[in-house]
Amino acid sequence: MTTNSQDILILQRQAPYGSSLAREGIDYALTSAAYDQNISILFLGDGVFQTLKNQDSTGIQLKNHGSALEVLPLYEIENLYVIEEDLRARGLTTDQVLDSIAVISSAKGKDLIHSHKKIIGF
Repeated sequence: MTTNSQDILILQRQAPYGSSLAREGIDYALTSAAYDQNISILFLGDGVFQTLKNQDSTGIQLKNHGSALEVLPLYEIENLYVIEEDLRARGLTTDQVLDSIAVISSAKGKDLIHSHKKIIGF
């Protein structure tokens, strides 16, 4: 996990629905990628709910957040991580996470954070 000074780590701590912060984090990532920034995203805390497969937001009439995450690799945003311990603490399993997202330990997550000079939290 080596980075350069242009790398940006986005910390996604919010659940996908209920506030606009989760979507704002994804929008920030997409905008930054358009300007050739190297983006990594780490989902932690309640942000792990963003990473779940088969999200259905039709009942609350919002855009499906899982669909937004699935297009990130098209914008060369491929460094996506979720903290395994945060999944377990919320009764979730690694099988429920989108395939494009790497499940890592909290220790690896700390290493990832420490390896970046530019960190933005949502």
